[in-house]
Amino acid sequence: MAFVKNLIVVLVWVFLSYINGSVVATFFRYQVFYEDPRYILFIHMVINDAIQLTITIMLFILSYIFYKINVSFCCFFILVAVFTTRNTPINLASMAIERYISICNPLRYAQICTVRRTYVLIGVIWFICVAPDITDLFVTLVTESLSFFHESVFCLRQNVFKDPILAYKRQAFDTLYFSCVFLTLVYTYLRILFAVRALSTDKVSAQRARNTILLHGAQLAMCMLSYISPSVEIILHLIFPGRVLEIRYANYLIVYILPRFLSPIIYGVRDKKFRKYLQRYFVCNRCSVKSQKVASQNNGDM
Repeated sequence: MAFVKNLIVVLVWVFLSYINGSVVATFFRYQVFYEDPRYILFIHMVINDAIQLTITIMLFILSYIFYKINVSFCCFFILVAVFTTRNTPINLASMAIERYISICNPLRYAQICTVRRTYVLIGVIWFICVAPDITDLFVTLVTESLSFFHESVFCLRQNVFKDPILAYKRQAFDTLYFSCVFLTLVYTYLRILFAVRALSTDKVSAQRARNTILLHGAQLAMCMLSYISPSVEIILHLIFPGRVLEIRYANYLIVYILPRFLSPIIYGVRDKKFRKYLQRYFVCNRCSVKSQKVASQNNGDM
């Protein structure tokens, strides 16, 4: 069973890494995306999700192979995983605001949403995600002895950052993040939905916009599960005390992996502009592979 679980996780990582790698390569190959705040935020989210997925899968596999790992390495993995996990819903909320400005205030869009402001916003997103949780490390450095960082533990956040105050701090910030992202989701998407209904004369286009909004909402809802998943996991452990590993595995798939499937679908496949360049990227790759094969065959004949 452990082998099957790890195999599934690794196959998912390989599949998503291939998709994300193709999307990132498409973005950086075509300069048309460099001046569009929407796609800059999108590619930032894809890179962030790729890092988050790689770190969490490494932790998942290491927990089965070694069970316990060094505390110092665990601190690094946990902090990066927490930063990138928090990053995704806030990035999606920022993209929701960008879409809201584009649809509901198009005349001022070019003035408000500039490339420079987009990169400043990305910096603010990282500050918001890093600042509250990096204090966990500082508190642990103060409260724990140096020998603690040379020990080995099962790499969970509560096993490394053990101070009870940190747990209350996490709950407070999780509630704040959850509330802000949820309110942003409701406000912007309702305004966009009403604007699409009022302005669009193309029923197919309106239906497509509504479907996109629903996908965004589903992705944000799944990402926001990361704020409440620790509490839900504790409750499930109490209800099903003999199913700890199964609960943890299901929680990992639903909260940390499933939302990463939607980003390439929403922007990489359904978005007409990006899909056109993504198809062009794959066609160019096939042509280069064929030309390399022909060149190698000709060299072999010579």
